[in-house]
Amino acid sequence: MDVLDARARFHELRAQDGPVDPAELDAIWAALATVRPEEILGVWKGGEFRTGHPLNGALEKAGWYGKTFTAVHDAKPLICRDATGALYSNRELGKGEASLWTVEFRGEATATMVYDGQPVFDHFKQVDDTTLMGIMNVKGVPAEGPFFYFFLERAPETTPEDPHGTPRGTLGGDRRAGSDS
Repeated sequence: MDVLDARARFHELRAQDGPVDPAELDAIWAALATVRPEEILGVWKGGEFRTGHPLNGALEKAGWYGKTFTAVHDAKPLICRDATGALYSNRELGKGEASLWTVEFRGEATATMVYDGQPVFDHFKQVDDTTLMGIMNVKGVPAEGPFFYFFLERAPETTPEDPHGTPRGTLGGDRRAGSDS
C-alpha cells in the first residue's frame, strides 16, 4: 500500500460506524510517514478506531477530547471535558502527564508520547498535514498486540485575528517518496 492509498483507506475507516480490523490499521500504519516531536506541538482532538480492544469506549465515557502538546516535555495525554463542558487535563486518569520523545516502534523512529506515571507509549505517524494516527503500546503487550488504535486532528484555535478558528499550524509535509503534500 502506498501513502496515498493509506490516507484514503484511513479516512474511510475513520468514517466507518462499525468495527475495524486491526490488520487493516497495521497496513495503513506501515505506509505512513513518521513525525518528529517538534512537528506535532499544539492542541489535538481525538477519536478511536473500534477494534474490539478493551479500551474501546472507555475514553469516551471519561469525556476525552484529545491531547495537548505544549512543548516536548509538556504533554497532556488526557484532555477531557468536565460536566460544564470545560476542558481540563485529567491527571488522575492518566496517572500524571507525559513528554514527547523519538522512539523506535516497528523498526521506525517516530514521535512518541511517554506517560509519566505508567508504562504507556503513544506512537504517532502522519496521515496528512492536520491528522495523526496513533497506536497505544503498553508494557507487557506482545509485539503483535492487541494495540489501541486512535487518531488526532489539529483542533481549531480562535484568536482575535481569526475569530472563526483555523488549525494551529500544519505538519512539515510528507517526507515519503511519492507523496503529493
